[in-house]
This record gives sequence, structure tokens and C-alpha cells, in this order.
Amino acid sequence: MNEESRPRPVLDPEIPAPDRALLTGEPGRLVAACAPAPPRARVSAATAAARLVWIPAFAFFYGVLPGGWLRLFFLASLDQDELLGGAERWGRRPVLAMMLTPALQILLILLGQPEAALALAAASFTGWAIGALRYVREPAAARAAREHHGSYLLPADFDRPAARLLTRAQRAIDAVLGSRAHAAGLLDDVNNAVVLPRQEWSIAVALAEHTRLRRERSAQQPERLSARVRALLEPQDRALSLSVGSVTRRIEALESYARRAGEADDAFHESQVLQDLPGQNARYRDLLASTVGDAMAGAEIHGMAEDARRAETALRERITVALRAGHELTVPAEPER
Repeated sequence: MNEESRPRPVLDPEIPAPDRALLTGEPGRLVAACAPAPPRARVSAATAAARLVWIPAFAFFYGVLPGGWLRLFFLASLDQDELLGGAERWGRRPVLAMMLTPALQILLILLGQPEAALALAAASFTGWAIGALRYVREPAAARAAREHHGSYLLPADFDRPAARLLTRAQRAIDAVLGSRAHAAGLLDDVNNAVVLPRQEWSIAVALAEHTRLRRERSAQQPERLSARVRALLEPQDRALSLSVGSVTRRIEALESYARRAGEADDAFHESQVLQDLPGQNARYRDLLASTVGDAMAGAEIHGMAEDARRAETALRERITVALRAGHELTVPAEPER
């Protein structure tokens, strides 16, 4: 499958936004729906042991050992980017606690409360040691890829005919969402941000099912079957052909919508070009008045204004046509898998 006909992964719009971010952020963890679900990911024993050693050691250094002024000096010497990076990796609360604990311990000792300082040290050490357990758990992206297996589809889930159709659908969707008319809110009545991802997912699910059925039929080696058995399979072939035709028509409707959005883009561009026409007319009027008769100048300016009105009318008409094409998009019930 060449790159031109290779579709991008498709995610079920119902996947929660945080998990969608994890899945798209680490696509290498995704496993095709046609393959077995990925097992629970675990870090190696050596990595787990290393983390369980150095994190408590780090906690001991910051939470128990004396020399708070040295630790404060070390924290002050840290580059701000390093601190921010630590906050991203560990969370802001642990990093904030790491920064405040030495100061609080010193303050408690100066106030004559060594027992409270010791209790704070014990709590600090315990908290950092417990935090080590977070780093031996399954990575969040791996967990999302496992839990949502089957709710995302990869190029491997589509054979060549299905991949070509899905690529066509994705190009049409990208054209609509990338249009200036959409960016300017002229197509908001269709709610593209909601409708088009549902369309993409529904089409992808149907095409993945077509692929599974074709692969199953190929595995049956029809050329080795008798004419009588092949005749029994013909209704299945017709049903598949009808479904492919139905999905193809839906993709053609998407492509029609994309073309209408492109036409609306052209009209929008024209309207933007002519938006400054009233202010420019005065300059052109002065120019014409200085070179031709007033009557001819008035006629030319009147013609410019008429052109601007026609451009605005064309924009409204093309937006109406585009919206009509968008409203004709429907998402049928998802086929049973």
C-alpha cells in the first residue's frame, strides 16, 4: 500500500478526550483491531528495581538527612527548565513539596520543634517512597491502547480497496475542516467538528468490516469450491457489494460537501478582496475625475459597487449550497461487529 492510499488511524469519537490525547501522542503503542488486544504492559524487573531504589534514596536525601541549607542551595541552583520538566514528569505537587520541605524543617528546628521536623521528615520520606510505585505501573498510553483496543482502527485493518475509499473520505474531511469558510464560521450550522469525525469513524468501521469479510472469503479459497457451493455464497457477495456501494456514495457525498466548501472559499476570498472597496472607491473616483469626465467616472464607480454586491450575493448562495450539502450527511447506525 503506497503512502498516497495509506489512511491515517481513526479513533472512535466516543473515546474520552484525555485518552484520545494519549493514543494520538504515542501511536506506536496502538494495535490494529484485526490483531489480538495488547497485553498489559509492565516495566522490566531491572527498571522497577532501579526506580524503587533511587526514588526512596532521593526522598531520604530531601526528607531525612540534615543539611537543609545545602539542599536549598541545590534547589536554587537548578535551572528553571529542569524544575518545570520535573513538574511535567512527576506532577506539580511532589515538586512543590520537594522545594518546601527543607525550608519547613529548618523553620521548625529554629522554632524549637525538632519533633515536628522529624515527623515532617518521616512524612516526606514516606510520600516519596510511595511515589515510586507510580513509576512501576503500566504507562498511561499503553493502558489506553489496551483498554480501547477495537475502538481505533489502523491502516492494517484495511485492504487496498478499503484503504483507497477511507483515504478519499479523509481527504474530503480535511478539505472541509481546512477551508477558510469553516475557519470563518460560515459553515458552523453543520457543526463540522462533531459531524465529520462521526462520519469518518462510521465509514472506517464499515470499511474494516468489508476488509474482514473479503479476507475471510479469500481464506475460503473460492476457486477450490464447487459451482453449487459458490452459488450459495453469491447472496453474501451481493450483500457486500451493496454495502460497498452505499459507503462509496456516502464518501461521494463528503467529497461533494468538500467541493461546495471550496466554492464557498472562493466566494469568501472574493468578498475579502472587495471588502475594502468602499474606502478605495474614493481614491479611484479622484483618479477618474482627474483623467476623464465626471459622468464616465460615476458610471465606473457604480459598476464597481455592483460588482461588489454581486460578489456578496454569490458568497451567500455558495454558503447556502455548501450548508445544504453538509446537512445531507447522515451517520447510519454502526454495523454489528
